[in-house]
Amino acid sequence: MTKKFGLLLVFLFVLIFSAACSDESGTSEEVEKETSTSTGEATKSETEEKETIKIGVLASLTGALESYGKQTQRGFELGLEYATDGTMEVAGKKVEVVFEDTETKPEVAVQKATKLLEEDKVDFLVGSSSSGDTLAVLPLAEEYEKIMIVEPAVADSITGSEFNPYIFRTARNSSQDAVAGAAAIAKPGVKIATFAPDYSFGWDGVAAFKAAAEKLGAEVVLEEFADPAATDFTSNLQKVIQAKPDYLFVVWAGANSPWNQIADLKMQEKGIKISTGAPDIAALSIMEPLVGMEGFTVYYHTLPNNKVNDWLVEEHKTRFNGEVPDLFTPGGMASAIAIVEALKKSEGDADGPKLIPLMEGMSFETAKGTMTFRPEDHQALQSLYSIKLEKQEGVPYPVPVLIRELSPDETEPPILNKK
Repeated sequence: MTKKFGLLLVFLFVLIFSAACSDESGTSEEVEKETSTSTGEATKSETEEKETIKIGVLASLTGALESYGKQTQRGFELGLEYATDGTMEVAGKKVEVVFEDTETKPEVAVQKATKLLEEDKVDFLVGSSSSGDTLAVLPLAEEYEKIMIVEPAVADSITGSEFNPYIFRTARNSSQDAVAGAAAIAKPGVKIATFAPDYSFGWDGVAAFKAAAEKLGAEVVLEEFADPAATDFTSNLQKVIQAKPDYLFVVWAGANSPWNQIADLKMQEKGIKISTGAPDIAALSIMEPLVGMEGFTVYYHTLPNNKVNDWLVEEHKTRFNGEVPDLFTPGGMASAIAIVEALKKSEGDADGPKLIPLMEGMSFETAKGTMTFRPEDHQALQSLYSIKLEKQEGVPYPVPVLIRELSPDETEPPILNKK
């Protein structure tokens, strides 16, 4: 009995050990399978990440510059479609866009840009509607080594004193506006007063205009700056009247424009001619008092004569209830085209340091014609338009009519980058 009982214990031990080995082996296989599956999913995720180009667009989608931000947004989306022939792919990689509203507040712009860079892991930044927002974000592009396409902010300092090599601008700058504005009115003996908002956009615009006008022999007798959020400019405009200039050159952006008060004060009847850049359609709608004014514009849909603009106008009208593209729509389109063309050159490599030399001197076709990133400061050289505001039958606002196209050579601004 003892011998049989001992053999039974041995047999039971063997069965238990065998069962334990079997369970351990099964657990090991399951762990290996789970690890393999997990690794495979991670690899797939990483591959998908590498095959997607992500672009973060900062724009004023609410607030005072909302219309500008939405024009940029529409233009960017259409530009990507045009540049990729509708595939939304470049060099075999998908293109994904994330839009963020800066609310036209520099601190919000920094928060949103940081979110795009750290959470969304974007490869490019684009923006913004405000020069103040844009200047606040520029250092992040350099810190994260990501290309930032500046559109439509115009402050000279963006590609001047605050320039860094990751910044490329498809928007024109204040100096380009100034050359066009001065060409329309400045000549020896002419006295000019300027009126502008009291921040970087206005300061740079006036400084550039003054330099260009004085080069042509005119005298700037007053530089008047106003609160950019104000709605009553009476005291500012009274100073202009007291200065008795031949022309008042206005640099302005935003819905709270001074045109109605200029009309109310009968400045033109007092012998002061008004000149400015023809703005977006919403602002043109309240510029009835300025019919006959000669100035310049960045864009009006009937002015450029090229196939890219033809496509933009037609597609925009088709998709947006007959609306034509507005002042900053072609700029948004140009920024998208620039990114796609750069990625074609790099064969889909979005690495910032590698893209910089490929983009310096790069030319690309836009709704405004050929743009070229100047190697020295990455400012896009481009056409602007000398125009006269005229009343046209069937159009409920003064229309910018072409006097002549100002070529990229004519509007080339000074190089202000000292780095």
